[in-house]
Amino acid sequence: MIQMLAEMSVESQIFYSVLLFSWIVYTWEAYLASRQRKIYRTTTHVPAELGNIMDAETFEKSRLYQLDKSTFSFWSGLYSEAEGTLILLLGGIPFLWNIAEQLLYRAGFSAEYEIIHSLVFLLLATLFSAFTGLPWSLYNTFVIEDRHGFNQQTLGFFFKDAVKKFLVTQCILLPVASLLLYIIKMGGDYFFIYAWLFTLVVSLVLVTIYADYIAPLFDKFTPLPEGDLKEAIENMAKSIDFPLTKVYVVEGSKRSSHSNAYFYGFFKNKRIVLFDTLLEDYSPLNKEGTEDTSGNESTELKSKVKQNLNKKQGCNNQEVLAVLGHELGHWKLGHTVKNIVISQVNSFLCFFLFAVLIGRKELFEAFGFHNTQPTLIGLMIIFQFIFSPYNEVLSFCLTVLSRRFEFQADAFARNLGKAKDLYSALIKLNKDNLGFPVSDWLFSMWHYSHPPLLERLQALKVDKQN
Repeated sequence: MIQMLAEMSVESQIFYSVLLFSWIVYTWEAYLASRQRKIYRTTTHVPAELGNIMDAETFEKSRLYQLDKSTFSFWSGLYSEAEGTLILLLGGIPFLWNIAEQLLYRAGFSAEYEIIHSLVFLLLATLFSAFTGLPWSLYNTFVIEDRHGFNQQTLGFFFKDAVKKFLVTQCILLPVASLLLYIIKMGGDYFFIYAWLFTLVVSLVLVTIYADYIAPLFDKFTPLPEGDLKEAIENMAKSIDFPLTKVYVVEGSKRSSHSNAYFYGFFKNKRIVLFDTLLEDYSPLNKEGTEDTSGNESTELKSKVKQNLNKKQGCNNQEVLAVLGHELGHWKLGHTVKNIVISQVNSFLCFFLFAVLIGRKELFEAFGFHNTQPTLIGLMIIFQFIFSPYNEVLSFCLTVLSRRFEFQADAFARNLGKAKDLYSALIKLNKDNLGFPVSDWLFSMWHYSHPPLLERLQALKVDKQN
């Protein structure tokens, strides 16, 4: 294989090296997934060390759920890899670029309008991606998630949500892309600095406005009512100098029974968001019946509750506080700032290397662009293809770092006196989300951004018993 590559032209060497590396990564990922699927298939009884954590019924449910997800991931991953390979081999990228060019000519624009040309190309590419990914998304939502009791969406809600996501994405993507391309083209020798600063500002703005202006387009956010839980959250935030301004509950149960919690905001304007499915006292999935205010969707939700829920979902107030103690630990220990710094250093490095490589004509010729060197295509080739080995290494390093941060955040919650409640909360959340507590060591090492459940519980166990 190496000898064959050496005999090829530089352009062919680049093209087939990218293709080969893509399949090496896919094969590695498929091998790891097969190891984990073997665990799902063969571990049919609750291991002795899990006897006090998970009952046999929940263990079997989580095993079947994760097995279904892994099998689905295998087929969707194989399709994605085959589709990407065919697009490259058949010249799909230059073909789509030419389609965009023809549309521009019909609209009265000449080839010199590269930024507009690039935006039409982006729109066509995202449309293609949305349509080819739709069957997989439908199957995942209405077969796998529905089979295991997580999906709460109707078909109408799903399509309405998908259209809304696509439109919102375009409203953000197209203006940002046009400004970035303009900066690159007009920035001179130091355009990579200006491009990096622009993406930094955009990312900070998006993080700031997401929960206030973007997320509410998809889910209902309401202030957490006055009461013991809100008072306890405010007191805990005050005790660690967390500048909390508001606490929201998001109606995540409309689409899924999975649970979550997060905080956002900069400087002295922090907000906490709790999914209603996280809160034992608020989750609609714990109620025998709810007032029918939305027609069929409410009726369907009630039927799913009766069919799928044998036990209460979510955490009690003390456990919710323990989960938030963990999340606020990320803030207090500087994990959020560290992740931002790492991300921006990486972004600057990538833009710098892009500036070095963008003038190499052979990179464009390798992917079928012989007579033109569009900036957007250069971004795609260099960031997505040429940087792929570096991206894989970086992703693994960030996964390792994330696990370290999770242990530290658990320890922070433990030091707040929340070890016992966090211990029980982790068990409940694992059951509610049907997490399988047994994992292959290599799969876990490569993929898990959070430590396996048993490792987290073991770290909390001593303090829990005290």
